[in-house]
Amino acid sequence: MKSIYQRVLGADFERLHPRIQQRFALTSTVGRAAIGRGVMDKVWRGRLYTLPFLYVGTWRNIMFPERGHDVPFEIENWAYRDSLGRETVTWLRTFHTDRPRRFDAYMIYSEARGRVVDYLGTHQHLAVDLTLSVDERGGLRLRSGEQRFYEGRIAFREVAVSNRVWGPLFGYRGSFDVEWIEAPDGPPTSIRPKREERRE
Repeated sequence: MKSIYQRVLGADFERLHPRIQQRFALTSTVGRAAIGRGVMDKVWRGRLYTLPFLYVGTWRNIMFPERGHDVPFEIENWAYRDSLGRETVTWLRTFHTDRPRRFDAYMIYSEARGRVVDYLGTHQHLAVDLTLSVDERGGLRLRSGEQRFYEGRIAFREVAVSNRVWGPLFGYRGSFDVEWIEAPDGPPTSIRPKREERRE
């Protein structure tokens, strides 16, 4: 079975560094999960006027206002089929700031869009189109595209240029080591989102 990333990249997947190939070949049929642990050298946030957005993001594990240096970090990659039958890969990030924060993402391959869609947060309110490519060193480049917000019957689109108005909201940089664990029964129920969004 091909992973959601292999489906998008096609033959270019083979140009990735072997360790990156291993991580991005994760599927629900593999019976393993990748758990990364390390340190973020820097966790930062945007200007003061971004704080309300960041605090709202903490309600659903999307964004957060904390800053710091040398912040212990964990990331969990599990692959499973969601309740809609879609192959899904988690990117569950935990930042151990003074008040530990999560940044949850659930990636699927969208047949309709022909690309990976990244659902953010515990309720998958925000869907972001991702464009994947391989750089000259065998690294994987992910670029965010159109963003869509879903809440009940409400839906609206955002575009990347809106960031030119608000500026950067938050970010982080650092490194981590990956441990592969056996997961023959798939991921624990606790890692799944509280709501799965049907709209892509």
